[in-house]
Amino acid sequence: MKTIKGPAIFLAQFAGDEAPFNSFDAICKWVAGMGYKGVQVPSWDGRLFDLAKAAESQDYCDEIAGVAASHGLQITELSTHLQGQLVAVHPAYDAQFDGFAAPHVRGNPKARQEWAVEQVKMAGTASKRLGLTAHASFSGALAWPYLYPWPQRPAGLVEDAFDELARRWTPILDHFDECGVDIAYEIHPGEDLHDGVTFEMFLERVNNHPRANILYDPSHFVLQCLDYLDYIDIYHERIKCFHVKDAEFNPTGRQGVYGGYQGWVERAGRFRSLGDGQVDFSSIFSKMAQYDFPGWAVLEWECALKHPEAGAAEGAPFIAQHIIRVTERAFDDFADSGSDRDLNRRLMGLD
Repeated sequence: MKTIKGPAIFLAQFAGDEAPFNSFDAICKWVAGMGYKGVQVPSWDGRLFDLAKAAESQDYCDEIAGVAASHGLQITELSTHLQGQLVAVHPAYDAQFDGFAAPHVRGNPKARQEWAVEQVKMAGTASKRLGLTAHASFSGALAWPYLYPWPQRPAGLVEDAFDELARRWTPILDHFDECGVDIAYEIHPGEDLHDGVTFEMFLERVNNHPRANILYDPSHFVLQCLDYLDYIDIYHERIKCFHVKDAEFNPTGRQGVYGGYQGWVERAGRFRSLGDGQVDFSSIFSKMAQYDFPGWAVLEWECALKHPEAGAAEGAPFIAQHIIRVTERAFDDFADSGSDRDLNRRLMGLD
């Protein structure tokens, strides 16, 4: 059995232009001071990380890993959530997602997609240089605007959308296979891969590609009213990354899953800091231990109410308290009477 590694923290929500959030060295010192042991790095944020240089230079990767190590930290994964989103963008979202891309490809969906594919591939190469085995990303979406079938969806629309999604991702998955790194798609509303069924639809179309895997984040399942514990039972072999994030869902007679176009504070379903929501983390960490999850427990802080620095400070001890140091022997080994096949046969009445 394996003990989950952690606590770790995703840096995306904390990076900023003010110290200590504006350089990799400073932000590592900050999170280490709160008790974190690992950092998940947003590859798009040039204040913290140079993706192109990491893909080209082993010296740079050794340097950036050394900075983390100087604060007692490991790099857990790189993230291409923003670039992965741009691998597949429905035209309805072109203007909104253009800001995720480099300025020279904005306003040009074809060039933007090609840039995104190259970005994700560079992250695979960089992950290999850093000695990482998993990578966090989004799938993007072509079918999401047609989630609710009214008006009735034309026959084959969803199937065609998933065929195209798989066509775009297969060469990327092949590159990650060459690098020895798994892509863990965060299963997330807004992405075409947003639950178990949609992940299976994609997996079938990429021929059960060994590098097509899951970033498990229970908060997104609370808001969908999906059984997030059963999800682990079903998909544990594909879960390669773990975001520890809390959420709550409090439906009323006026509002339910869709949120009534309200802001996060007023929504029936909203994200919360660890311990403030409804997620049963004791059961989740038990299942992760049961299935030998090999990775890191990574805080992703998103809360409609609490200050981010308070959420970060509370997150490290919360995760540490939930990580189960797995046992090396059965609790009843003291009563072991040894192995005797002749005795076994007599006990079964076979002799």
